[in-house]
This record gives sequence, structure tokens and C-alpha cells, in this order.
Amino acid sequence: MTISPHSGPTVVLVHGAWADGSSWRRVIPLLLRRGISVVAVQNPTTSLADDVAVTRRMLETVDGPIVLVGHSWGGAVITEAGNDPKVKALVYVAAFAPKAGETVGDLVNAHAAPPALACVGDDGNGFLRISTEGWVYDVGQDLPEDETRVLAVLQPPLAASTFKDKITKAAWEARPSWYVVSTEDRVVSVELERKFAAAMQAKTTELKASHLSLLSMPEAVADVIIDAVQAVAG
Repeated sequence: MTISPHSGPTVVLVHGAWADGSSWRRVIPLLLRRGISVVAVQNPTTSLADDVAVTRRMLETVDGPIVLVGHSWGGAVITEAGNDPKVKALVYVAAFAPKAGETVGDLVNAHAAPPALACVGDDGNGFLRISTEGWVYDVGQDLPEDETRVLAVLQPPLAASTFKDKITKAAWEARPSWYVVSTEDRVVSVELERKFAAAMQAKTTELKASHLSLLSMPEAVADVIIDAVQAVAG
């Protein structure tokens, strides 16, 4: 099935690690109310190649221009998948934006480790999970504790090998970009987020939010996406 063209760009949302498409559940209604067509990708988070392949399959279903949005690890995914010619703009939400030849692991290791990384454990089979305490105090510290505990239960594992997967071509080098920095982020280095935004000369918004700004400040995140949609629509 192909998504029919409409009066403006389609927003394609790509979730981060230890999450799924439902992490956008508070942003999606805000976009739909503005008459924006939206689809969310459900990635396996088993490798960069796997996630890019699934994202590309979603892009193939869309007719017309696309604003591609990534949260966290999803930023690496959109950096690679965003080379699709239908993608006209990129939006990064507390997200990784590697250069060609870089890995997420390279970028993480080049900065002081954020607190949440101390809460990541290997299951013995090469997949990683974050402890419940990590979710409560470091991932979504500006969300109700009951909610973060549910997120901890629901989290899909992340393949540890993803930290070694290299970007081959960075889509942000050839497309206008927007970046949402979470100034209270305890998962991704805030300094690193600001460096990404500067490197891509992104239109940058800083939010006093945890790593999960898309859940704690959905209106502000939606506003950034809407700005990108309006820029593409002309």
C-alpha cells in the first residue's frame, strides 16, 4: 500500500533505542490536528543496516516530500536512510548525527559518559537493556515515575553491535536540518548534541527536558517538526 499524496509533506517518525514507535504517541496527535500526514517506523534495533532497511521500506510507501524525524539512536538511522531523494528535511530530537565513517560508539566515547550509560547491562547474548532505576532517574526523570517504570518493562533490547556500525553517507550534509537539544539529558551528552546541531548548521531549539522530550514536552517537539514541514511546503 502506498500512502496517497496530500497537500503537504509527510512526516516519518523514527524511534530511538530501547523504544518503539509508541514513543511518539504524544507528538502524533498534535501533528494530525494540523492536518499533517504522519507515519511511524517500528525498527528492530538489531543493527544500523536493519533499522535503515525498515525505515527505507516505510519511505517507499510515501508519495511526495518527506520530513524525516529521529530520536536518539534514530538520528543515526535517519542520517543514513535520509539520503532518499524524497526526504527534504531532517529533524533530530536529542539524537545522534554521525558523519560518514563515524559510529555512535566513536561519538559516545569521545565525551564524558552520561549517567544513564552506567545503568546499561548486557543480557549475556550481546543485547543491552537499561535498569529500571536508570529509566526512573536518568532516562525520563521529568516524567511520572509510574510511566518510566512501564517504559522499563516495555523496552526492547538493543544489539550492542550497533555502537560499531558506521554511517556511509550523512544525509544532513545535503539537507536542511532542525535539532532539538535536551539540556537535562542524562543519556546523550548535551555537549555532543550541541556539537551535532552546530556541525549541520541546524535550526536549533533547546528544551529544559530529559532525553524523552518527545514525551515530557511534546508540544515543543511538535512545533519544531511543524516548522520543518512548513519550510518544505514553502
